[in-house]
Amino acid sequence: MTWQAETYEEIPNHLEVIGEKIVDAAYKVHKKLGPGLLENIYEVCFVHELNKKNLKAERQIKLPIKYDNLTFEEGLKLDVLVESEVICELKAVDKMNSVWEAQILSHLKLTGNRLGYLINFNVRNIGKGIKRFVV
Repeated sequence: MTWQAETYEEIPNHLEVIGEKIVDAAYKVHKKLGPGLLENIYEVCFVHELNKKNLKAERQIKLPIKYDNLTFEEGLKLDVLVESEVICELKAVDKMNSVWEAQILSHLKLTGNRLGYLINFNVRNIGKGIKRFVV
C-alpha cells in the first residue's frame, strides 16, 4: 500500500528504480534472516544488500532541522538514507504504530525528499511489512 499526498505528482523514474532495489534488498534480508532479530541486525544487512546493488546507503544519518530561521543540529535521525534521496525507516516489532507513519511523512517533508519506506522485518511475510510513502 502506498500513501501519497493529495496533490500527486509522479516521482522521477530513477526513484522508482531505487525503490525496486530497496524492496528487493528487504526481501533478500528477510529471506536469509527471517523474523525475530533486533532492528540493528536487519539494518546492517539491509545496507549491505543495497551496497551490493551499487546504491549508496548510509545508516543512522543525523540531519539538522531548520526552524524559525535557525538551524538546529539536534535534528532528524534517519535509519537509512539511500542515494541521498530515499528514506527507509526500519522496524522489528510485533505491532506497527501509526506514529511511525507520521514520522516518515514528517521526515520526507522536512528533508524535501519524495519517497520513503517503512519496513518491519518482524513479520512472516515481508510483503506485509513494507509500506511505501510518496509525497
